[in-house]
Amino acid sequence: MLLVYASLVGCEKHIILLAGQSNMSGRGGVVNDTWDGIVPDESRPSRSVLRLSAGLVWEKAQEPLHRDIDVTKVCGIGPGLAFAKSLMHKDSGVGQVALVPCAIGGTNISQWARGSPLYNQLVRRAVAAVQGGGTIRAMLWYQGESDTVTLADAELYKGRFENFVINLRQDLVFPLLPVIQVALASGSGPFIAKVREAQLGTELPNVWCVDAKGLQLQPDGLHLSTPAQIQLGKMLAHAYLQTIPSPIHSGAARRVPKFDCLSLFHRIAGR
Repeated sequence: MLLVYASLVGCEKHIILLAGQSNMSGRGGVVNDTWDGIVPDESRPSRSVLRLSAGLVWEKAQEPLHRDIDVTKVCGIGPGLAFAKSLMHKDSGVGQVALVPCAIGGTNISQWARGSPLYNQLVRRAVAAVQGGGTIRAMLWYQGESDTVTLADAELYKGRFENFVINLRQDLVFPLLPVIQVALASGSGPFIAKVREAQLGTELPNVWCVDAKGLQLQPDGLHLSTPAQIQLGKMLAHAYLQTIPSPIHSGAARRVPKFDCLSLFHRIAGR
């Protein structure tokens, strides 16, 4: 049963899916499997930012956002809260941001294929998120470090990612779901450039790319530092705002369809 954070329930929630692997889950401030517990102002809780827990309960968002989702690793600061607070700062029309953490560290893009446990969990949590009202507005995706290990995975990345997005849009009954992916800042293997090429060259409509190259890394050389995660969150907010049609030019702007909560619920429930 989906519960809600009572004082913040409303149909104006901007629901944002967070998916991918460890840099979306958040390792900012984590060194030697220990989180330093430091939360910058940009990532501090806000009454207007919610988080969907593993138990499908809406609650006030606080770091680490993925603490009960990415449970086999130590989670720290990620980009989600910084994204939400930056978004509300940039656009006063955004009343609430409701984050749906789904990222799992160390995962390959093949593990997010349709029908896999990770994919199914993402869809289930998306379905649950809309039952209390609100609209899914976008998915933030940061993944690919694990696909830099072998040349085969790196070469297959573009096709696998595009299939993932196509399938997710079909299953969420949202054919132009905005997807904002992050081009890698690092990787677990030697084929970082190949995966980055795939990410920067994605050809699907309404898929945007934010480049993390050059952002500060933790001492492990793989994960973004806390300041880098904050910067990335702000970059993602800026990119997200580009997906929203300008009201001044609404006749000519590319419109992003809203998520049809009721039809999705009945479609999934009937499976």
